[in-house]
Amino acid sequence: MELSNILTPDAVRIIGQVTSKKRLFQKLGEIVASTYDLDAATAVEALQNRESLGPTGVGHGVALPHARISGLDKVVGAFLRIEKPLDFDAVDRQPVDLVFTLFAPLDSGVEHLKALALVSRTMRDSTICTKLRANSDPVTLHALLTDSQTTKAA
Repeated sequence: MELSNILTPDAVRIIGQVTSKKRLFQKLGEIVASTYDLDAATAVEALQNRESLGPTGVGHGVALPHARISGLDKVVGAFLRIEKPLDFDAVDRQPVDLVFTLFAPLDSGVEHLKALALVSRTMRDSTICTKLRANSDPVTLHALLTDSQTTKAA
């Protein structure tokens, strides 16, 4: 599994600010609706339901919201860099500015977990996060995220 199979360039965005976690989820819902032809309201509801189980802010300014929804045949993702960090109830109580969300089919089982582990490993790399924060071009952000695996594998 590779991030380039999960994340399309159209699903990478930069936004100035977002006022709440709910608004962030709405923005993510809009992105997956336009990129992957998913129902935005269903995506938002799934993220909110998952978040109610516990915050997905993993620390160091990173959040990994994820959910399973019907209507998918594979795991898909979206990435947002937020210019004005958002309070996200992260484990380290730090605001979040890098958000990588995943949506998986309801019956995805191990594929969902593999994708989440892959994204988590990538977003734990402080060098990658520094580069993501330093760039304002979505194409560059996508390349940084998807090329990081190729570099490590070589």
